[in-house]
Amino acid sequence: MQETKDLREKIQECEKKAAESDARLRDILTALPNLPHASVPVGASAEDNVEARRWGAPPQFDFKPKPHWELGEHLGVLDLERAVKLTGARFAVYWGLNSESMYGTGQLPKFAQDLFRVPHGERDLWLIPTAEVPVTNLYRDEVLDGARLPISLTAYTPCFRSEAGSYGKDVRGIIRQHQFQKVELVKFSRPENSYDELEKLTRNAETVLQKLGIHYRVVTLSTGDMGPSSAKTYDIEVWLPGQGLFREISSCSNFEAFQARRANIRYRPEGKNKTEFVHTLNGSGLAVGRTWVAIVENYQQADGSVRIPEALQPYMGTDRITARSA
Repeated sequence: MQETKDLREKIQECEKKAAESDARLRDILTALPNLPHASVPVGASAEDNVEARRWGAPPQFDFKPKPHWELGEHLGVLDLERAVKLTGARFAVYWGLNSESMYGTGQLPKFAQDLFRVPHGERDLWLIPTAEVPVTNLYRDEVLDGARLPISLTAYTPCFRSEAGSYGKDVRGIIRQHQFQKVELVKFSRPENSYDELEKLTRNAETVLQKLGIHYRVVTLSTGDMGPSSAKTYDIEVWLPGQGLFREISSCSNFEAFQARRANIRYRPEGKNKTEFVHTLNGSGLAVGRTWVAIVENYQQADGSVRIPEALQPYMGTDRITARSA
């Protein structure tokens, strides 16, 4: 009986040590990024990204094009000075998710400083940085029917980012905001089809820019510029003539099983009893504020007015934006 008692105490001590080791291992694993796909260019930074393709041509002007912040002020549709007065920097004036969801898609723990946390009693809630978070977590801890895949979902939501890691970048205009509206595209796919779905997803985002007639390019991010959750990412960058550069307007990624493993999203292949993790993908289609910037800068006229793309004219009821009288 004494030996049994001693053995029980040793077992309890070993179980405690094993639990502590498991917790340390989980902390280490949560910080490990996804493995890049073999087709992703190896690099140390954005300088090593590879352009995949371009569409259209940049507009030609017989005058010096202006940046969107000057055009918006002239037209009376963008007020950055009053926005600073109301809420501080990185907001513009145009005339609750929990920690488990943020962990599942990979925003936590790495990007906590870039998010807005809202303590609520004993729980931590977060303002979403992108609709990728709630839409992906719709199927958290579920087993999906393999016959339903791929599942394609979309959402239009406000997004909130503290931009703590981008101090000093894009301080003028509305390229980098604390709050903005965005359409998000999310897919749940079989592993063997996920890279075909990535190409489709990227083409979906490109189609919007083609309908707007805006010159853009598609860039394959290098390993040094990808997010930690992604296995492969395409950035779609629009040409901004007022600033003389390309600027990201959409990012389309295949996370393979990285998010699904963290969020426990599985599927059961037909004819099999064992479940497998799905592959998740998402892309912006498109960030509304940056799309507005691209339209204003690309369709500006010598008199300071802005011609509206033909695809938007039925919604606007006019073909041109002109300055308002004071």
